[in-house]
Amino acid sequence: MTRTIDVATAQYPIDALRDFDEFRIKAERWVQNAVNHGAGLLVLPEYGGMELASLLPEATRDDLHAQLHALQPLRDEAIATWQALVERYRVTLLAPSMPWRTDDGRFVNRAWLLAPGHAAWQDKQIMTRFERGPWGIESGDGLKLFDTPAGRLGVLICYDSEFPLFARALVEAGAELLLVPSCTDTDAGYHRVRWSSQARAIEQQVAVVHSPTVGEALWSPAVDINIGRAAVYTPCDHGLPPNGVLTMANDATPGWQFARLDLEAIAALRDTGQVDNFADWQRQPMQLQTPPVEIAMR
Repeated sequence: MTRTIDVATAQYPIDALRDFDEFRIKAERWVQNAVNHGAGLLVLPEYGGMELASLLPEATRDDLHAQLHALQPLRDEAIATWQALVERYRVTLLAPSMPWRTDDGRFVNRAWLLAPGHAAWQDKQIMTRFERGPWGIESGDGLKLFDTPAGRLGVLICYDSEFPLFARALVEAGAELLLVPSCTDTDAGYHRVRWSSQARAIEQQVAVVHSPTVGEALWSPAVDINIGRAAVYTPCDHGLPPNGVLTMANDATPGWQFARLDLEAIAALRDTGQVDNFADWQRQPMQLQTPPVEIAMR
């Protein structure tokens, strides 16, 4: 298994597409660009898949509930597009999440983690007020650990990053790297995810990769405003940035941020670091119970 990994994390715009072919061209352009920079792990944001709603009739995309149903015929072809690129370029990729109808008729927020020959998903665990209220998105399957060519990965979709026990469960299960795709429409929302991601990196002595949507999609009632900065966070310790920011975008320009992570060196901090956050978790006065994690992509 690779111990040093080159990561690309996206600031991804939700574009208005003319047709599905334009989506395919965009997806390949993004993957090609990351691969040309040497990336082996590509992380794309929460609800980036909502750009497919621009292909729907205006009356349908303007209706929060109608769009959920109308997106479903496009979902498999979208994931197949990302999977084909993963196979062609031999990378591991977290595809942009989108609303996904389950067999029992509920809609969840599902992100697919793709590697050559493998595909599995992570559903968002806790919904925001907007998701569970006006939009009607529900919690899906529980936490998963993905064993990939890029390492053992866990995914915390946006709001989930704000709950420490999710990260703890994933790292206890063996996650070497946490991926946080997000979609936030205010500076406050972005900073909640940013500071939570940094807190998870410190608490669990693990790197965290944050990928947000950026820009305006004023045609969309669900994801019209998008604010964030792509970044990679690390523990604040030996050999790493004192502020825990390995890389971060300077502005909201769409594109990739790149970083090289030495997963073995970061894991070693649990034995040789200045502090023992991971081990000292159990010293907290409350006995905290972490949720179960399913092992995926074995």
